[in-house]
Amino acid sequence: MMGKRGNKRGIRVLTFNHSNLLKSKCSQITIFIIIAVLVVALGVTIYVLRDKLFTQQPSEEFSEVYTFFDSCIKQDTLEGLKLAGRQAGYVNVPDFKSGSNYAPFSSQLDFLGNPVPYWYYITGNGLVQEQVPSKTQIEKQLEEFLNEELRFCDFSSFIGKDISVETDNKIETDLKILDNNVVVSVGMSLTASKGNSASRKTLHEVKIDSKFGKFYNLAREIYETEKTEAFLENYSVDVMYSYAPVTGSELSCSPKIWNAQEVVDDIRTGLSANIGALKVKGDYYDLDKKENKYFVVDEIQTDEQVRFMYNSEWPTRVEVWPADGNLLIAEPVGLQQGMGIIGFCYVPYHFVYDIYYPVLIQVYDNDELFQFPVAVVIDKSVPRQAIVGESASSEDTIDEICNYKNTNMDVYTYNSDLEPVEADINFVCFNTECDIGKTEIKNKDAMLSTAFPQCINGKVITKAEGYLPGELIVSTNEPGTANILMDKLYEIDLRLVINGQEFKPKENDIAVINFESEKNSFSAVYPNQKRIKLSEGYYNISVQVFSGSALTIPSSSTRQCVSVPAKGIFGIFGKADEQCFNIDIPSQTLSNALSAGGKTSEYILESSLKSANSIDVSVAALPIPSSLDQLQQNYELYESAKVHITLR
Repeated sequence: MMGKRGNKRGIRVLTFNHSNLLKSKCSQITIFIIIAVLVVALGVTIYVLRDKLFTQQPSEEFSEVYTFFDSCIKQDTLEGLKLAGRQAGYVNVPDFKSGSNYAPFSSQLDFLGNPVPYWYYITGNGLVQEQVPSKTQIEKQLEEFLNEELRFCDFSSFIGKDISVETDNKIETDLKILDNNVVVSVGMSLTASKGNSASRKTLHEVKIDSKFGKFYNLAREIYETEKTEAFLENYSVDVMYSYAPVTGSELSCSPKIWNAQEVVDDIRTGLSANIGALKVKGDYYDLDKKENKYFVVDEIQTDEQVRFMYNSEWPTRVEVWPADGNLLIAEPVGLQQGMGIIGFCYVPYHFVYDIYYPVLIQVYDNDELFQFPVAVVIDKSVPRQAIVGESASSEDTIDEICNYKNTNMDVYTYNSDLEPVEADINFVCFNTECDIGKTEIKNKDAMLSTAFPQCINGKVITKAEGYLPGELIVSTNEPGTANILMDKLYEIDLRLVINGQEFKPKENDIAVINFESEKNSFSAVYPNQKRIKLSEGYYNISVQVFSGSALTIPSSSTRQCVSVPAKGIFGIFGKADEQCFNIDIPSQTLSNALSAGGKTSEYILESSLKSANSIDVSVAALPIPSSLDQLQQNYELYESAKVHITLR
């Protein structure tokens, strides 16, 4: 039996793998997370950049509001530029640092009541310091200045026009200084509305005509030239040689005498006139005389106006060595024992100067000004050679010794009778002198209790009116006490007596009287000075009187020969020839000659000074010289002649 063939249809079965199912779900979740992140990022971007993406042009209806704010930006920017120009590029000046007796500058020059930071100066303890602001620093300070000042832009004038103005407290300013203009961009939301109309502006750009950048660049060029060339110092040395005795000699048989204070005043006057005459190469002046080209600094050329200034009232230090009290004295040579062979007498002199003073340099036109000061340094008659300084912003700036007073000291000041004397107290450590304070009389003592800088073998210096300065060496590494005695100065009349008669000078008569001691020295040119200040002490006393003379030293000629190497090959082997030349000495007429004087040493007691009203200085007259030999003999007699002192 044939069976029936069955028709079987295939059955499809959908099978799920558990692992694949999990992976599929994770993939879907990841996609949703990515989409969500993109949506959020897009939303944040749109929010942040909404002002730029959807900025609407401010309505013309409120253009006067935005124009007014632009005028505020311009006005405040010009005010900031003016302030920076007056203050050497600084809107906010660096911290003030005081000067010292050694370097009197401080870190700022007071010009018409305004602080002008030095671009180069010497600190109180002798360090070279630079504080030149970069253009980036100036821009940053001006941006900070505008961020504050623009908050005070006054929109109250729009109230009467029914315009409401709202500003955002958040202000961000970007400022760029170019040669002939300054570009300012201010980010600040400014909304103006009236009725149903409103308008908002968030970015405000103003371009201001200003030569600040050009003036600053020129100021930097002048400063860099001064650094490398020291042209201010070189001009100052010329002034020193022109206005003061430095090195030289004169034919004379009497000493040359200068008043030290008058010499210092002459130098100050000369500096003021000559520095004020300096110019840079340009067309802003006319040279009246050809010799005025000397005052033109050729290394710098500009079409702007440049002024150099020095005022003798500004902090200045001028010192001269050697000085005998307030006098500069040069003694004659040729009349001393054993020197008569030279046949004439002359007065050589050599004085050395320290000159520290400020110069203010201004770049300007009718509307704008940029100025900065520098310190000019002549040390021991030599101009400084180079500037090696530090920026004021350097972290390695060395703080002055005087700023660290951390050791308590008690200072007492007395006179020789142990009576209290109020005195100013200074402290010297190395080359730095610190102002400490002043002793005050309390409970019968003149005392100052205060902190001193730490220093080994420092020096306490006391100063009081009518007393010699007192000194005491102390170490302030631990607390202590300093007792300082001060010698009182007694001012009395000075009377010169010759052969028992008071000296009554005739024309060309002059006398030089010297009192020299370890603590106190005094020189008087008599009869111009008839008062003298003395304290107790051991004095070397000398008197020289010069009277009018008609003595004429005739001209003379001497022949001098020297041995020189022979010419040619024989000179190589040591052969020498004699070469002779004549020395002609012109005739010399002496306007005055030594006619009296002598020397002595004497201890003067304070008790004698207390009761005295005057001091008589008595010497014997010398023969009136009628020849050079007699004049030389007078100098020999002077060395052995005695001076007699009488206090009355």
